[in-house]
Amino acid sequence: MQSDEGAVVRCRARGRFKKEGTTIHAGDRVRFTFLSETEGVLEEVKPRESFLVRPPVANVDQVMIVCAPQDPPLSLQLLDRLLVLAESQRLRSVICMNKDDLPHDKESALRDLYGGAGYTVLFTSALYGQGIEDAKQQLCKRITVLAGPSGVGKSSLLNRIQPGLQLKTAEISEKSKRGRHTTRHVELLTLDCGGLVADSPGFSQLDLSGVASEELPFFFPEFQDFSPQCRFKSCKHYNEPDCAVKDALERGEIASSRYNNYLVFLEEVMAQERSY
Repeated sequence: MQSDEGAVVRCRARGRFKKEGTTIHAGDRVRFTFLSETEGVLEEVKPRESFLVRPPVANVDQVMIVCAPQDPPLSLQLLDRLLVLAESQRLRSVICMNKDDLPHDKESALRDLYGGAGYTVLFTSALYGQGIEDAKQQLCKRITVLAGPSGVGKSSLLNRIQPGLQLKTAEISEKSKRGRHTTRHVELLTLDCGGLVADSPGFSQLDLSGVASEELPFFFPEFQDFSPQCRFKSCKHYNEPDCAVKDALERGEIASSRYNNYLVFLEEVMAQERSY
């Protein structure tokens, strides 16, 4: 635990925590009693303002989703899934394309695709130092969780942003083209610029079990410019008539990749609801 004064204290939890089923995660705000200068006992876990399930981090302000444009291959569906999960927690999202070696036209296309949906998009290279200062500014004065598949360079990016962290990094598996996990636990790291960042275990699949079908449309920000014009207030932009979102899709004002991934998620969520 870290006190308000910055002291790091090793704490044990009261026995009632186990009986009550209370779990403690990185980012939790707690009350504890000092037993010595370096040890204490945990008394209370305060209510959380937000909570991410995977990685399990509490009270974050934003998610920085780190992707590699090519190595490992970029999955727009995984990126959109992560954005939906962040939106469902009312968290700000920043998209960071690391290992950036894209041609200018493809970089512009990605910037237009997600910038047009209302997201901040960064292009960085932990290897060459490109865009590092921009990424650092996004992390200052905030509690951030870095999310994204293994092998995209999250640890390398943090090592560049703050030399001295010496976080472990690893190469991409040639056989699977996927990254090997180098971070085995969630830890909040303190940055010199005043931010806290969770260097979390990588992952490649996330379910949407906490998302309801009637909520999902609100987690695609670009839909909100058009949904008030839909015939039905409860329109899911699926197979309803007079849907302004689908009309915008046909006009090219909503990206087809985003809408197609929305349909994948909607069908997944509705299937889960039918199984309840």
